[in-house]
Amino acid sequence: MKKYILIIILFSLVPAISFAQDAAGDSTVVKVKDKPVRSPFESGYLIDDQTTVIQNVHTLEAVIQHKFGTIQNGHSDMWGVFAPGASIRLGLDYVLVKNFQIGVGLNNQNMSTDLNAKWTIMQQTRNNTFPLAVAIYGNMAIDGRNISAFGSGNVQQAHNLPNVNLFGQSDRLSYFSELIIGRKFNDMFSLQAGVSFTHFNAIDLPFDHDKIGLHFNGRIKVTPQGSLIFNFDTPLRIKEISEQTTWTNPPKQNLSFGYEVSTSTHSFQIFMSTSNSLLAQYTMMSNQNDLTKQQFQIGFNITRLWGF
Repeated sequence: MKKYILIIILFSLVPAISFAQDAAGDSTVVKVKDKPVRSPFESGYLIDDQTTVIQNVHTLEAVIQHKFGTIQNGHSDMWGVFAPGASIRLGLDYVLVKNFQIGVGLNNQNMSTDLNAKWTIMQQTRNNTFPLAVAIYGNMAIDGRNISAFGSGNVQQAHNLPNVNLFGQSDRLSYFSELIIGRKFNDMFSLQAGVSFTHFNAIDLPFDHDKIGLHFNGRIKVTPQGSLIFNFDTPLRIKEISEQTTWTNPPKQNLSFGYEVSTSTHSFQIFMSTSNSLLAQYTMMSNQNDLTKQQFQIGFNITRLWGF
């Protein structure tokens, strides 16, 4: 009888012991998910470059990008505001699924239409389970100029193109792809670095078809809504992929810096840049604005978010 009583007591104690162990070991049994860091950048755009940021699923981001002419003539043309050579791009980006977006843009430089996509492969987490954000961005631009721009220019002469309408053919296409790695170091400072590859199917002499470049950009937050922002883009001179025997007219480096004001749905960036382009492949392949000659251009970006 005593044997059965002992067995009953032991079985009655098992739930209590189990509960006590669960209560004591809650910190090891329940694992808290390490969430992505908040807002390493305020927008998917940082002056001329892309960031690792992709908005929430089913978010539409509209963007207006504008650059005036160079400031080198001073007050005579209001530091480039009324100078020729302004660049404008209108774009729409939509987040199709988590961490993946597609977009389209229209640019007055060569009347280019660009189709683009960005995928944030990994996001930096708050507890440093993964300490970096990694993204891939790419676009394809279609040169929309009239056939006369090709028929009378260096493109046709250099590549023996027939005198036919090139619209829709591969000679109008250019490509840009970039691997971006970024980190938010603290609430004030975020930094990115990237390596890119640019290709033009047809290009004016004396430029190359292919170009590899490096990119560095960052943000320093100075108020709850305001940040100092900067970009530096440098095309690399690599003989193995160059078609030039001498470096007669290499693309210049791009230095950009400015100020950003953001809200939950808007971002406004005003900046100065030595690139005269708004599409990365043109900056990397043919930028001729010289930093040493004060050939900066004033510009601004405006983005607006809509959730669906």
